[in-house]
Amino acid sequence: MWYRGGDTRSSDEVTVMGMEQRGVVIQLEVDNNWKQEDLMQESKPYNIPKKVVKEAYRRVKVNKGSAGIDGMDFEEFEKHLKNNLYKIWNRMSSGSYFPSPVLAVEIPKRAGGTRRLGIPTIHDRIAQMVAKMYIEPMFHENSYGY
Repeated sequence: MWYRGGDTRSSDEVTVMGMEQRGVVIQLEVDNNWKQEDLMQESKPYNIPKKVVKEAYRRVKVNKGSAGIDGMDFEEFEKHLKNNLYKIWNRMSSGSYFPSPVLAVEIPKRAGGTRRLGIPTIHDRIAQMVAKMYIEPMFHENSYGY
């Protein structure tokens, strides 16, 4: 018997599914002896602790900044803080994080004219800070990134 494009299932065969914003479907078979979060942690190819994402958020918030192309400012981001930080951690640790487009804003120059400034979303700034926190210690203090 078919149901909505697939086989019907009994209640003990149900899978847990979630849809992320960009259309990526996460499907997990849930074992009663495991928590869903434990299963997800074991399946991540990159070991990024959640506390690192929280610290990156704290550093980005101190720098302030305006909303990116998604129009989300810090006030809006904090309404769903736990969920937003989880999405960043989940995508980065699974290797599926892709940055959003950057908002282009023309700003005036002192000598006249304008220059284009790119403003990333808060999600992207946090992801960039996580990457910076991992990469920066690899360079010698006098190397300036070269």
